[in-house]
Amino acid sequence: MSAEITKEEAEKVISEEVDDDDFKDAVEEEEVPDGNFPVTVEEMSIIRAELACEFPEDYSYLSDAYVLSVASKPYSKDPTVRRPLEYSMEKLNHVMQWRAEAGAPDMIDLIALANGPESAPEAIENPEQLIKAKAMVYSLNYGSMYWHGITKDGRPVLWLRTNRKPWYPDVDAEVNALIVMADAGIQCMPEGVTDFICISESSYPPPPNPTFMIKMLKALVKGYPDRLNVLMSAPVSSIIQFVMNLLLPLMPGRLASKVVLLDVEGIKSDLKELLYNGEEDIPTFFGGSCNHDEFYPDESYCENRGQGTLKFDWYGMVERLENAKKEFEANK
Repeated sequence: MSAEITKEEAEKVISEEVDDDDFKDAVEEEEVPDGNFPVTVEEMSIIRAELACEFPEDYSYLSDAYVLSVASKPYSKDPTVRRPLEYSMEKLNHVMQWRAEAGAPDMIDLIALANGPESAPEAIENPEQLIKAKAMVYSLNYGSMYWHGITKDGRPVLWLRTNRKPWYPDVDAEVNALIVMADAGIQCMPEGVTDFICISESSYPPPPNPTFMIKMLKALVKGYPDRLNVLMSAPVSSIIQFVMNLLLPLMPGRLASKVVLLDVEGIKSDLKELLYNGEEDIPTFFGGSCNHDEFYPDESYCENRGQGTLKFDWYGMVERLENAKKEFEANK
């Protein structure tokens, strides 16, 4: 592993970045068992009405299936009964408040802004937004994360290519890129699906950046609770082990249990059973025949998509994911 940062230095940064309440809600949910209780139509209407009242610009972001999955869970203080309605509404409100504070509802607009000319009226009138948009798009341009395909049960698949991550990341831009990417996948979920799969090709990750790792973990826990079904990573390098040793103690148990570290042969076997088209969907970087670089090449092989700085095929990615969703729903 690179000597860029020691474990002691990383732990010092983490202790400075993490507040006592950062993962409070998630830790409380750690002991909640799986299982669903009934939720009435009237109760769903009450939740929906409150979200629409409190977050009129973004309330439709949460699907009925996701709201139901939250409201139907057992109560952490008494798993023999369902969560009180007020408790579920509080949980959902926390997610929506985080989204508002993070600027998540407007993140998608930044892609169009960065893809247009800097002489456009919206760019001239909002120079700070343009700077933010360009920084986020630069992070997308690395092609280090993208949605491609779904699983046999309809979950979108987010792929990570750690060898494409920058050694010295713009942390805020990287987190913004993660937010806009997560939202794109959630918007393309088939009806009834509420979570996604993440698969990481981890051969050559850059040295860990503790500030980025903590901000990424905060975003996942606070903004996307119960959205990650599993994160599979292969092969297991010394850097990945280093990162996991730092993050696992911070993760709620339910989240930590979703991280699976494998060798290449192990992940190939799992992907054959997991991906929609089985073996045909295994990418070339895991020894399969599906060439992701056809759609998501290294940045050096990409040209600008519009008149701005976007090189990553964002719009093509969304279209392909929508088509995968339609195929899945048509064949259910």
